[in-house]
Amino acid sequence: MIDFEELKNSDSAVYESIKKEINRQKQTIELIASENFVSIPVLQTMGTWLTNKYSEGYPHRRYYGGNDFIDISEDLAIERAKKLFDAEHANVQPHAGSQANMEVYFALLNLKDKILGMDLAHGGHLTHGSPVSFSGKFYNFTHYGLEKETGILNMDEVRKIALKEKPKLILAGYSAYPRNIDFKEFREIADEVDAYLLADVAHFAGMIAARKHQMPFPHCDVVTTTTHKTLRGPRGALILSMEEDRLKEKYHPDEKRNLVRMIDFAVFPGMQGGPMDHIIAAKAVAFGEALKPEFKKYIEQVLKNAKALAERLMDHGFKLISDGTDNHLLLVDLTNKKVTGKEAETDLDKAGITCNKNMIPFDPRKPWDPSGIRLGTPALTTRGFKESDMKEIADLMNKIVSNINNEKIIKEVRKKVKEMCDQHPLYPEIELK
Repeated sequence: MIDFEELKNSDSAVYESIKKEINRQKQTIELIASENFVSIPVLQTMGTWLTNKYSEGYPHRRYYGGNDFIDISEDLAIERAKKLFDAEHANVQPHAGSQANMEVYFALLNLKDKILGMDLAHGGHLTHGSPVSFSGKFYNFTHYGLEKETGILNMDEVRKIALKEKPKLILAGYSAYPRNIDFKEFREIADEVDAYLLADVAHFAGMIAARKHQMPFPHCDVVTTTTHKTLRGPRGALILSMEEDRLKEKYHPDEKRNLVRMIDFAVFPGMQGGPMDHIIAAKAVAFGEALKPEFKKYIEQVLKNAKALAERLMDHGFKLISDGTDNHLLLVDLTNKKVTGKEAETDLDKAGITCNKNMIPFDPRKPWDPSGIRLGTPALTTRGFKESDMKEIADLMNKIVSNINNEKIIKEVRKKVKEMCDQHPLYPEIELK
């Protein structure tokens, strides 16, 4: 049980917002692919006095005294992360996935160097070269995308673009692509053009940790990931790499500049100051949970749930990009339903089903009101939802999307959502009044 009485008495306004948010989470069907529910031990670790400490530097090499016990928790996070991903080096200090990507670019490249990554409109991420992001402003990005007919990544096209553009870094990864990635094939292309290979696995890190996706190492030079999506940890990020820099001789002949040193230096002092020790310790707890056999079963259920949701939605006539999913997420094209992504997100949210509007490949609409929605099953799976629940959720979604702006239908679905959430309680240990 987590006690909030002191907060309630000292700052009732903040307490009320926290109370309302936990009650919203308890009574909502959470289908946002990038969200999850952490365990009570992770919550407890984030709320400890470790937040009081300043620890600039790295374990056993700090710029402040009094870090003996902080070093223990960061060492645990590092060793567990390396084991999860078969990596030789791990930096657990990045505050967010966007910063982790920035730090890798800063470590390996010069400003305006060329990078090849997935187009944002085809499933990439803002930090993969969007003109509104630092990545598109500081670096020269060129992009690959999906086939219009299949919604699948064509690696022959990726190779053609790489051979033409000669990027210094190739980025493999996505935020809205429902299929798996072949890192070995990306490695072959990177070798052809003497490029670094960076994998951004923020969305599917849990599948990798559970050995339900091809492992990025030894194919990739560097891997970045968030720690809060399918890894089910605190909000934060992680940079993983091999010790050996295969391109050092070409790009960095000075032996003192190896891959590990460049990455660590880019994180601190390059981009960040003092690490968040309470979050790093919580990462260690989450990584420890992910190393247990129960986590593999959890990921297996995430995948089963995603397939069940996809199949039932297609039964209702929904068009899915690539006609299904290999992973935890689905990208739904709503054009044949005569509904926009914004309209669907708004009415589903009113009914207690949370998702996010999302661009689809070759989308004729704008990002603020696109043609699609993105769905994911990690959070619901954490709550214990199974395939039969996914089918029922698809039925409810169909009812909403087929009756946009129908308050009566919204009310009916909201009632059913509450019943389903009550059958799969979230944080029963926490009751705020």
